[in-house]
Amino acid sequence: MRRAYKFRLRPTARQHVALGQCLASHRELYNAGLQERRDAWRLQGTGVSYGDQSAQLKEIRQIRPDVAVWSFSSQQATLRRLNRAFAGFFRRVRVGETPGFPRFKSAHRFDSVEWPRDGDGCRWQADIHRVYLQGIGQVKVTVHRRVQGRVKTIQVRRQGRHWMLVLSCDEVPLRPLEPTGTAVGVDLGIASFATTSEGQHVPNPGWGRVGAARLGTAQQVLVRKQRGSNNRRKARATLAARHRKLANQRRNFHHQVARALVARYGLLVVEDLKIRNMVRRPAPRPDPDQPGRFLPNRAAAKTGLHRSIHDAGWAQFLSIRRAKAEEAGRVVIDVNARHTSDRCEACGHTAKENRASQAVFSCRGCGHTLSADEHAARNILRAGLARLAATPAA
Repeated sequence: MRRAYKFRLRPTARQHVALGQCLASHRELYNAGLQERRDAWRLQGTGVSYGDQSAQLKEIRQIRPDVAVWSFSSQQATLRRLNRAFAGFFRRVRVGETPGFPRFKSAHRFDSVEWPRDGDGCRWQADIHRVYLQGIGQVKVTVHRRVQGRVKTIQVRRQGRHWMLVLSCDEVPLRPLEPTGTAVGVDLGIASFATTSEGQHVPNPGWGRVGAARLGTAQQVLVRKQRGSNNRRKARATLAARHRKLANQRRNFHHQVARALVARYGLLVVEDLKIRNMVRRPAPRPDPDQPGRFLPNRAAAKTGLHRSIHDAGWAQFLSIRRAKAEEAGRVVIDVNARHTSDRCEACGHTAKENRASQAVFSCRGCGHTLSADEHAARNILRAGLARLAATPAA
């Protein structure tokens, strides 16, 4: 099993400066590689591969002593990062999605450097809680939990005024929990973040809604600052710190809810939500009577729903839940979300009218009435059990 461990770095004043210089050097390499690819295509109509650019590193390091200070393997990792950006661009072009051509990285958009192999320009020293980085030295690390498995890659990431260390480890042992013999269906929502098939409701903290006022104030301060000024840089850092705090609160909440579910149940069934489709803007509706004009498509009405979905962070929660379940030896099943909300669990009658309101399910066929979220969770659990029973026969 592969897991990532994230720790806070405690660099000295000299190491703090060196980390900034390391990040700036790798950002320069990324931007130079991007410029080379753009120029080659614009002037000659040819592409430049990762192999072509990696082969130039040795010559660059001979000409530029300031570049040779840093690890050769970390510079190769930065060029691979650029290559992945172009691979993603061409993949999106092929499937007809919005391409999003790779763009140059400004200082506040390039915040991490990776060393692809422990021992090659870096070394994790678990016994003394230090990490050695070429050109920087031994940096103290605040280790709040034991690192297990074999360290595969090492990454340093800047977060505001702080530096973080991310260790990606292979062969991390499982920590199975005692079997419980219980199963649960979980319905994710907005009013209640999660509702179980047993009727338990987990309130939605709505971190984005709670912090909207402070974010709005920080955003107003930022837009009033002159571009390129130190005051604007400080205002941007303040806004980023407030966004980061909300993200940390949301992530902590997701970890707590996922851990509670994994500890209590042996089988967890959730909907296979297509979140990207759910937050997609409605297509415009041309007015047939007035060419060049459009009919209302309820885009403004859905804006609030989209914002609430993003604030709930369903995708992150599902990822955390799956990781914790895998570590604990629990079974996770994703089921199709189709008709989980409007199909009666008692008689099977399926109709949109069964949802009398957003909060209540009332079957038009048999009169069965229940909380809409709890009813959906029961349907989710039933679908998961049916899929589990059918798996051995397949």
